[in-house]
Amino acid sequence: MTPNKTFVFKKIPAALPVAGEHITVEDRPIDLDNVPEGGIVVEVIYASFDPYQRGRMRNARIKSYQPAFELNGPIFNHTISKVLKSKAPSFCEGDLVLANTPIAEYACLTRLEEVRKVQNPYNLDLALFLGPLGMSGLTAWSGLHKIGQPKKGETIFISSAAGAVGQVVGQIAKRKGLTVIGSVGSDEKLKFIKELGFDTGFNYKKDEPRDALPELAPNGIDIYFDNVGGDHLEAALTCMNFEGRVVSCGMNITMEGFIVFTPKFGPAHFDEHQENMQKWLSDGSVKAKLAVTEDIDNAPDGFIGMFNGKNFGKSILKIK
Repeated sequence: MTPNKTFVFKKIPAALPVAGEHITVEDRPIDLDNVPEGGIVVEVIYASFDPYQRGRMRNARIKSYQPAFELNGPIFNHTISKVLKSKAPSFCEGDLVLANTPIAEYACLTRLEEVRKVQNPYNLDLALFLGPLGMSGLTAWSGLHKIGQPKKGETIFISSAAGAVGQVVGQIAKRKGLTVIGSVGSDEKLKFIKELGFDTGFNYKKDEPRDALPELAPNGIDIYFDNVGGDHLEAALTCMNFEGRVVSCGMNITMEGFIVFTPKFGPAHFDEHQENMQKWLSDGSVKAKLAVTEDIDNAPDGFIGMFNGKNFGKSILKIK
């Protein structure tokens, strides 16, 4: 058996998880030579941290679109991994794959329907495939196009604009000729989104959305890409133009929530998202901010940093 440090769910938290109490790293040995027929054994290189994982840290009786994590079991998410051994005809030793795996040093995969080989013609940093080329980037791409339906000359407002999804939405919108306004939680992040090409924005910890947004968008907004709800949504609805769109009434708007895994969103847009985003990342016209936590031993702190504002950009764990 081979030692295998694994990110583990130990206890249901009432609020944010506490490292060492609710989430921890433990050795869960694995037999790397025991490859089931039709399966693969992988070495995990990068793992994604995403806010929805907190929602899976719940009682299994509470239903949602994603099942609860098993107590005392590994925490799962999307990873970039290298195939060490394969008994599956579609995968060879050395292949780089994007898959939903335990966050651990190694994993054995038997359900390969949604395991994708990483196509990287521009030789991009592999961590980008968990950020702008991963679920958060696909969320931005499919939500903006399917619900936002952006048109040149329109104005879009994005909350959590420096986050993993927001920073991608804003840059795509600018490429399409929109005026882009963002809300962020610090002056550093405000400076960052302006460097990305956002036209303007505000620090909601200094300026109330209901005051800042009308001033920055005197002609109203056409699209609100909502990442936070609350006072930001209220401000956006007040400023919404006729037939505006909210991505997540009394006003003639369309508000449609979505989950990136739904077939008409993420899967339907996967190929065009990869083709365009890889090219733009390669030529530097789109930039990415990654918050990389080094070493699986630091997984609990990296995960919690995603919720308390410590992480800046897409949260990722570098295991190897």
